[in-house]
Amino acid sequence: MQDSPYEQRPWLKQYDYWIPKDINFPRQSINQILDLAALYFRDRPATAFLGAQLTFAEIKRQAMCLAAALASLGIKKGDCVGVMLPNCPQYLISFFAITRLGAIVTNVNPIYTAREVELVAKDSGMRVLITLDLLTEVAQSVQRQTSIAQIISTSAQEYSAQPPTEATIPAGTLSFSALIAAGKPSELPVVQIDAEEDVAALVYTGGTTGVPKGAMLTHFNLYAALTQCSLVGGPFMARGEDRFLVVIPFFHVYGLVVCAMFGVWHGALQILVPKYDPNLLLAAIRQYQPTYFPGVPTLFIALLNHPEAKEAGLDRIQRFNSGSAPLPIEVLEQFERLSGASIFEGWGMTETTALGTTTPLLSRRRPGTIGVPVTGTELKIVDLETGERTLPLGEEGELCIRGPQVMKGYWQKPEETAKVLRNGWLYTGDVARMDEDGYFTIVQRKKDMILVGGFNVYPNEIEEVLFTHPAVQEAAVIGVPDQYRGEAVKAFVVLKPATEATADELLAFCKERLAKYKLPSLIEFLSALPKSAVGKVLRRELRDLEEAKRSDS
Repeated sequence: MQDSPYEQRPWLKQYDYWIPKDINFPRQSINQILDLAALYFRDRPATAFLGAQLTFAEIKRQAMCLAAALASLGIKKGDCVGVMLPNCPQYLISFFAITRLGAIVTNVNPIYTAREVELVAKDSGMRVLITLDLLTEVAQSVQRQTSIAQIISTSAQEYSAQPPTEATIPAGTLSFSALIAAGKPSELPVVQIDAEEDVAALVYTGGTTGVPKGAMLTHFNLYAALTQCSLVGGPFMARGEDRFLVVIPFFHVYGLVVCAMFGVWHGALQILVPKYDPNLLLAAIRQYQPTYFPGVPTLFIALLNHPEAKEAGLDRIQRFNSGSAPLPIEVLEQFERLSGASIFEGWGMTETTALGTTTPLLSRRRPGTIGVPVTGTELKIVDLETGERTLPLGEEGELCIRGPQVMKGYWQKPEETAKVLRNGWLYTGDVARMDEDGYFTIVQRKKDMILVGGFNVYPNEIEEVLFTHPAVQEAAVIGVPDQYRGEAVKAFVVLKPATEATADELLAFCKERLAKYKLPSLIEFLSALPKSAVGKVLRRELRDLEEAKRSDS
């Protein structure tokens, strides 16, 4: 019996010449990457934050001291420790302190409400929460309802160029800096890590389908993913010399792997931007002249529409990467004209430790695709109904992936885990297809597909068309109930500043480019689209908004 096209791995012929077809991935604790960075890049700056820098040796010293302090508080292997911080040096210090003890970093979005923090705290059973002084009120409001025994507070100013002479510690919390000062690395317990079994981080999914689930990422998962990252750039990235512009949040899997972990492994200076502010971002580009800028579509769209972007030094950045959501081709082309550099795209999920596919550097470009599987990874397309039949080339079905970066499962949710992990394959929920050269194209999230009169309609296709209209800055499409067709297409549109367009004008524009059944039946204009912390448009919130309107009418 002849192998299926997926078993033949046609994507291998697209690999850049330096990328191996297979690799023996590291099986060490993720802490080893900081140990190696402190050894080889000791006195080089690891972070730039609010005018101050920390070297790799300083990051390691402080992480060791904090680990000793956490051990003195009773934190041991297998315990969950929450980290509710923006991009700042304290995140890196906390991450390596927690994992050195064999404990589990539990990421908490710092913009979460008290209800959302409580959900994550209860689900994970975290014993300690590390957060900013400005967020301690939220943390303390849920402390009694959870297993959080201690809250450790820090401030952004403590790691700035002008730290306060005397930091004010919120009542009822422990001081981050005082714990580091008191920590004794010589008293650290010896912890044995089984890299393939022991969980290093719980990263909660975005919750676009309901209550967030904690993806268990092992030490092996994280080490494998950053190894895959390091292979992609090959000879075009220089260890110990690159400068990463980091605005993607560390608490999101994309920022955790592609910036935090990869940056340490790579010996790069991480230019930390604690929140997205276009002016702060452009100022950081002017001051530090980054060489690498991983971003998301909404970020690139915002820069395209910023009046100062052309003069900010984007043309000095050697490599851009876009992830988290599909990048409209029109945006890709415009941004490449603006910057002069290529934007490389990739695809991954929280459940795949951020890595799945990437765009080859030197092989033939296929704009609109997500590229080819990264080293050591296999993908296949299966039927949407049963998930048991592998589909031929070019046919659309559910994308499945297996590789060393695929999560161990969902934290304390065996039934949810069994739904997505089957016979070694992760069923992603993405509708995709593969061409004869091994390039994959994401058509749509399975749950976002709209069924109009028996026809499958994919929102991405309609959004791509709307993006090409000169007045449209952002667009998102959902399905809404329709008595005649089952579902109808509704588009939410944000216009560019100082431009005008009517719903009739946009509909006429779409009629020239889309089949009749794909046309929006409704177009609503918004000042902004709801987004996750990493900039992904939240269609769930648009659907909730629409349902609320219908229930009120």
